[in-house]
Amino acid sequence: MQVVIEKPHWTQRLAPWVRGFDGWLLFAFALLASLGLLTMYSVGYDFGSRFVDHGRNLAVAVGVMLVFSQIPPHRLQVLGPPLYALGVLLLIAVAVIGISRNGSQRWLNIGVVIQPSELMKIAMPLMLAWWFQRREGQMRALDFAVALGLLAVPLALILRQPDLGTSLLVLASGLFVIYFAGLRWRWIVPPLVVALLGIIVLVIMSPDWCQDGVDWVVLREYQRQRVCTLIDPFRDPLGKGFHIIQGM
Repeated sequence: MQVVIEKPHWTQRLAPWVRGFDGWLLFAFALLASLGLLTMYSVGYDFGSRFVDHGRNLAVAVGVMLVFSQIPPHRLQVLGPPLYALGVLLLIAVAVIGISRNGSQRWLNIGVVIQPSELMKIAMPLMLAWWFQRREGQMRALDFAVALGLLAVPLALILRQPDLGTSLLVLASGLFVIYFAGLRWRWIVPPLVVALLGIIVLVIMSPDWCQDGVDWVVLREYQRQRVCTLIDPFRDPLGKGFHIIQGM
């Protein structure tokens, strides 16, 4: 009788805390982190300790990622409701007694100054994952409506500050969870079509709509300037569009 001894897969020779990682996802992370380091070296090495600080922050982030990657998902999901509730309460506190800087009220002093909207980047997907896990096997349209409501509450509070960038990140993190929970394409396609048509109209009309003095009503002036600069950075090549042009 011939005995065949199978060699262990190369992943089995890795440390236990590495085996659970998706290889392609880890590769994408390493590639993006390396590009970030290279960019910071290129633009910031001659300016004090910015490159070193960026490398230190990246190392801390990797350490946190490795620690949390060892926590089973069913343990992480229980953090969703309390983190979400804490985040919403802190956002309400910001609206009432928050610190204002440069026309925005985004910070809260609790002994140390914090920005509660950053907490929602983690709490929002955890909360929605917890909600859909509880509804697994009995999903209805109402469940998705409740999820959208859970997403809308912190989103409205963050937009009120105003903080368009963070609100878009929180919105994206929530929508991705809703999509992966099984949202049907017939509910996804219409908003995407409307958004695409809106972008096309905005690009076409930008020469008129981006003129000085034009009020977009739904956006503040600095937000309008950001959108217009993104569409055409050469409108202000030595000011708002400088960094975009330098990155081309």
